[in-house]
Amino acid sequence: MKTIAVGCDHGAYELKDKVVKHLSDLGYNVIDKGTNGPESVHYPIYAHEVCLALQNKEAELGILLCSTGIGMSMAANKHHGIRAALCADTYSARLTRMHNDANVLCIGALVVGQALAIDIVDSFLNASFEGGRHQTRVDMFMALEESEK
Repeated sequence: MKTIAVGCDHGAYELKDKVVKHLSDLGYNVIDKGTNGPESVHYPIYAHEVCLALQNKEAELGILLCSTGIGMSMAANKHHGIRAALCADTYSARLTRMHNDANVLCIGALVVGQALAIDIVDSFLNASFEGGRHQTRVDMFMALEESEK
């Protein structure tokens, strides 16, 4: 079973706990990178921790949560090899895995309810990259990381 790294800021710790429990109940190995309470924290720290878990091959996929998901997705996408997608619906979550080979899912806890968030997580995890013409496109946008050096 895949290992999933999960992280959040103070705006989404309650949703993170629900997601972690859901993933554990499904049999996934979960690395909980925090945070674990309502005290104000800086979301880039937790995005970095989840992305490091993927980069170091400790986890295959990541899930990041904050109030809107925007900050987490922006911070995550600054990391080499990370393809983070902000999703507020199941269709986008499924298609970003199938077409973009996204490896980090970002969700806004104040944007979607807990039940929908769980459905979004399931849609993301149950989809697989299709490759083919999509691989060419993924290769093209991943090459942008190298062109900026």
